[in-house]
Amino acid sequence: MDKKVQQTIQAALTAFNRVTSHPITDFTGKIEEVFDGGGQFVDKVEAMDKLFDDEPRLESLREVFFDLLMINFFSEDVSKLEEDYLDSEEWEAIEEDTIDRGTELLNLMLYIKECEDEKIKPQLSDFLQEFLLVDDDEFQDEHRIYEDIISNQILLETSYEDISQTAQRLDESSEIRDVFYPVMSFFFEPDPSMDQFDEYVQYSPEKEYDAAVYAILTTYNKPV
Repeated sequence: MDKKVQQTIQAALTAFNRVTSHPITDFTGKIEEVFDGGGQFVDKVEAMDKLFDDEPRLESLREVFFDLLMINFFSEDVSKLEEDYLDSEEWEAIEEDTIDRGTELLNLMLYIKECEDEKIKPQLSDFLQEFLLVDDDEFQDEHRIYEDIISNQILLETSYEDISQTAQRLDESSEIRDVFYPVMSFFFEPDPSMDQFDEYVQYSPEKEYDAAVYAILTTYNKPV
């Protein structure tokens, strides 16, 4: 299991626990066993889903943890497979079967990993223009998905409260609505103090989910 992913899982569940006081010790151990276990990616997805089926209190985190499982696969598992595995028909079939899984956090975590490799700090404009290529005519799907973030970049000069208020005004049909607050907050403050994290939670419209997601992003951004 990738060490950074392990730390991120622990941070996410700890943040969830701080907000809800829902016990997460047993779940933490079980989910780490799934991530760290052998077997095919699809087997891990099935095992992860079973854990979430048995823990309905954590349901809001299911798809976010799918993103983490995918990141762990790219960071750890794929190195144990054939060099061209990601170009194989088997992986293509897996991608097709899981096309509706996960969230837009996967893109951001891949970007954070790229920033670490290139030894640069994550920046929203760089993420949008250089990683997602939202200004490129060939990537207009990304422009459409991230339109609410593109049009609200000025929020990085404001506060958690303003970011939260904007998040709550987004149209229900927005594909980025569920992660808008934690994503924008990450670029606003990628390394929050405990007081800043508490302020973030204070203004959150979905405290359990938002706390866990912000913890994921800020922890994954830290060096191991």
